[in-house]
Amino acid sequence: MNKAVQSTIPAEIEVRGGRVHNLKNINVNIPLHKFVAISGLSGSGKSSLAMGILYEEGSRRYLEALSTYTRRRIKLGAQAQVDSVKHIPSALALHQRPAVPSERATVGTMSEIFNVIRLIFSRLGSPVCPNGHRLKPSLEIAQAMSKSGDEMGVLTCPECGVKFNAFSAEDFAFNSDGACKRCQGTGRVRELDEEKLIGDENLTLDEGAVASWHLPGRNFMPQVAEQAGVRINVPYKDLSPKEKNFVLNGPSKKYKMDFVSGTGRVFHDFNALYENAHEAVLESAKTSKSARAQQRINEFFHSSVCPVCPVCHGTRLRPELLTQLAGGKNIAEVTDLTLGELEQWKQKVLSELPTNMGKMATAIFKQFDDNLRPLLELGLDYLSLSRNGNTLSTGELQRIQLSRTLRTQTTGVLCVPDEPSIGLHPDNINGLLHVFHELVEQGNSLVVDHNIDIISAADWVIEIGPGSGAEGGKVIDQGTPAELKRKKSSLIGPFLNGKARIKVRKTSSKRAASETNFTVSDYFNLKNVTATIPTNQITAVTGFSGAGKTSLILDSLVPALKAQEKGEPLPKQVDNLDTPLKSVVSVDAVPVGKSTRSTVATYTSIMDNLRRLFAAQPAAKEKHWTASYFSYNNKQGACPNCGGTGIVTLDIQYLPDMQQVCPVCNGDRYNKKIQQIKWHDYSIVDLLNLDVRHAIPIFKDIPKIQRELKLLDEVGLGYLHLGESTPTLSGGEAQRLKLVKHLNRQQKTTLFVFDEPSVGLHPLDVQVLLQVMQRLIDRGATIIIITHDVNLMVNADYLIDLGPRGGRNGGRIVAQGHPTSLIHNPKSLTTQYLAEFVSRFQN
Repeated sequence: MNKAVQSTIPAEIEVRGGRVHNLKNINVNIPLHKFVAISGLSGSGKSSLAMGILYEEGSRRYLEALSTYTRRRIKLGAQAQVDSVKHIPSALALHQRPAVPSERATVGTMSEIFNVIRLIFSRLGSPVCPNGHRLKPSLEIAQAMSKSGDEMGVLTCPECGVKFNAFSAEDFAFNSDGACKRCQGTGRVRELDEEKLIGDENLTLDEGAVASWHLPGRNFMPQVAEQAGVRINVPYKDLSPKEKNFVLNGPSKKYKMDFVSGTGRVFHDFNALYENAHEAVLESAKTSKSARAQQRINEFFHSSVCPVCPVCHGTRLRPELLTQLAGGKNIAEVTDLTLGELEQWKQKVLSELPTNMGKMATAIFKQFDDNLRPLLELGLDYLSLSRNGNTLSTGELQRIQLSRTLRTQTTGVLCVPDEPSIGLHPDNINGLLHVFHELVEQGNSLVVDHNIDIISAADWVIEIGPGSGAEGGKVIDQGTPAELKRKKSSLIGPFLNGKARIKVRKTSSKRAASETNFTVSDYFNLKNVTATIPTNQITAVTGFSGAGKTSLILDSLVPALKAQEKGEPLPKQVDNLDTPLKSVVSVDAVPVGKSTRSTVATYTSIMDNLRRLFAAQPAAKEKHWTASYFSYNNKQGACPNCGGTGIVTLDIQYLPDMQQVCPVCNGDRYNKKIQQIKWHDYSIVDLLNLDVRHAIPIFKDIPKIQRELKLLDEVGLGYLHLGESTPTLSGGEAQRLKLVKHLNRQQKTTLFVFDEPSVGLHPLDVQVLLQVMQRLIDRGATIIIITHDVNLMVNADYLIDLGPRGGRNGGRIVAQGHPTSLIHNPKSLTTQYLAEFVSRFQN
């Protein structure tokens, strides 16, 4: 490149006046074509910088370059609150919680490897003629598949001379032409739960006894049944067998009747089509498009795993497609292979091809290798191509996203992975880092959130802080990892140089007074695994992705405890459960509430107590204002302009919808009359604008409110405002908020299960979380942590490591015991990494 041109190419993204969420008008330069890590406490503002400014501005500006027609059909992000962002490339985000794929998605389709495999079977496969003669792979077959029109795929059998059409790549698609007719390409069939069709047999049909007739468009079915001679004014249980059979299985037939619409309009001689209780569900399932409607419909089907399709036996494909082979296997057998086993199958295919097909095979398998390699580097070798996408963890989904980004070999793009180490065993971090460096080498820029090993390998680190919420939002430090190790002001520095204190609670090496013992007989890769969970201790469950952690705990132990609590049978894979525990609480980092109406005060009982407090004031009593008047979710209390949301949304045609603070209430949510009622000179708005720490002394004489405020402060959320919207909280903040309600009572018979609790947390946040866990332990609770975080492992009382790897190479307990004893005598890869981690820190 010309030196003069090179010198004018920007080397940094320049952010000026960043004010997204809690960012305090920050100015920061982010190096381009570098691997940049952003570090900070949970809620400090690191995601506001990475996702709220860099990604939002990078993606929005790219989309704005498209035509007006195109932009109107694409959801544009809102303009970030920032004065200026210069030299920002087009941006691509890899979200921490990718959307859950549909039941039709598999690892093969999501990674696009299945597309290449369909091509391999079509061009390099061995078809069978109608008379059963198998044709060997040949260039003639490949050429026939490349023709167009009526000649495409027409082959002549060399044995019997019959002409026939071979299967094309499209024929092998289970989401298209190749779908099994019985299950429509899903591999499973749903079965109606007969018991759910009738909601209450003590009700009459007219009163709504048939639950499935409550689905949209079926509310007049009782009147149609009446036209057919069924009594609709007697309880369902008292109907004759003939009448009940008509309700459940009656034929679809039109009946002439007078029909009154919901608006009161009468249609005379209306031809109403009768749908029995079964058909009402099945037809709704076919025609309903909305997610909410489908959710209602799903309630009528068995909640257990749907049975395998009896026609395709779970392969999703038309049975005749399985006659074609490649490498000695049919396409269903290949998709059942794990990613790690595909290389061996590839070599078998190549060995069977004639010499003159080498060039074509090389071209096809190059794409195959380009798709497969990043998945293997990211530690997903244990996944099979046929694995349903909706059964994958968030970490697995994100790594598949990341592999697609690498495969496209784009250049000049800003990649923003949000916590990419989710679900990664320490042994897989090197593969992830290799992928990161490859992205940068392709000419891209990379910005990631933190993990100590990832930060150590970054080219540049930006620290946001110093605290969380209102106490954060500033750039407190930046530099190379080596520079931050030497800076006393750096919060992450001590964790990079090995001087941080990693053990923050006193672990117990004594055997627990009681234990939970359970056996999982046959579930995915778990075969007769018996696990022991000590009571009133913290147990870390560890191992590679796919080793069986989720299957053992979330899919077996948790539902077994819930079933025991309800007096129901144990899940079929759980052979026995011997436990003193009575209940279970699952704690994750999913944001609290989906609506901006959900706040810290409404999530706790603080809001209810505030409403009662203000309703008890003399001025409110005089006006006969009850507690409902002091809710911004009711019209009596809400601002009439924004309806209690505090914001208004403006539709400005093809530009992104614009949100702004309500000009009437100025974001306070309430109408002016409600704000005139005072308690100790505070309106309810004044109190909701307080942060937790400042609110504690104000409510010293209101024990119910002060008690919850103190708990919020003790779990490290003292900086949150009472009226703060909960969907905007970080994962760590949401996690701790969920725990508050459990800290004020005894938990001697309760199991708390944390799934990857350190996701998105700074090491200092992990220490706060451990202190909160210790409070639960002090109240008698039992805790299980499913984790890859060695910091959490070293602070556990007991460790169960599954492995030795993932998938078929996992499913066994390879090490268990007190972490200290396992460090001194490592028995697995996990405990080896744990030993190395402890040796790095001088404590």
